[in-house]
Amino acid sequence: MINFNGNIVAQDDNVLTQNRAFLYGDGVFETLKIVNNKILFLEDHYFRLMASMRVVRMEIPMNFTMEYLEEQVLNLVQQKNISASARARITVFRNDGGLYLPQTNDVSYLIHATPLENTAYALNTAEYEVDLYKDFYVTKQLLSSIKTTNKIINVTGSIFAHENGLANCILVNDTKNVVEALQGNLFMVVGKRLTTPPISEGCLNGIMRKQILTLAKKIEGIEVVEEIISPFDLQKADELFLTNVIMGIQPITKYRKKEFTNSLAHLLMQKLNESISEN
Repeated sequence: MINFNGNIVAQDDNVLTQNRAFLYGDGVFETLKIVNNKILFLEDHYFRLMASMRVVRMEIPMNFTMEYLEEQVLNLVQQKNISASARARITVFRNDGGLYLPQTNDVSYLIHATPLENTAYALNTAEYEVDLYKDFYVTKQLLSSIKTTNKIINVTGSIFAHENGLANCILVNDTKNVVEALQGNLFMVVGKRLTTPPISEGCLNGIMRKQILTLAKKIEGIEVVEEIISPFDLQKADELFLTNVIMGIQPITKYRKKEFTNSLAHLLMQKLNESISEN
């Protein structure tokens, strides 16, 4: 028996009682974008998921091939009639049993999906103000670079942003350098130089981050670097923008008293849509 919201019920009536992702954050996940019944950047997502499972010492099932997971995701969005444009999340969690020490490293997975409005990426140029979130810090370690189900910093940071009328917040690490935003990687443009923090600073090894770095390096006259960014550097930037797989590129319009342009973000968004249509 358990007490759930003041009611004594059978333990078997609540699947969360032994779920390790719920109890200990013992899970990893990938968020995917599906366009015209195709998972964008499937190979990158798959290999990051496999790497994440290895980092947290999960047993990878023999049937967890890229083709198998693709089939499972596409079957779901087709059943829901949202395969034209959808967001899907695969959450992999260690099976029930044990306390901090699990009884098994075998896993289960859950996939859920919701519809998206647009198939192509579109640049949102509406006001998008951000500020630093300094209540908690991201640590410079391997766990910070993968997507685990422990996202309490992102949750509390999102509440802070909402309470302060901000569109997003920028996270800093334990050495007070800029890492990323609550929902994406951060890029800074100064003149013809595009900079993003290196993975070693604790930022997520983002799938869209990888695409933007690749596309930017093909633009003549643009220098692309992965270097440490300090909060002070942000106020000297010409452009700031965020990236993730669902939104593509999101320009930041204001950080504190500084306002920004979006010319490189606009160009990169065009290049991104072109690269997707070619593949």
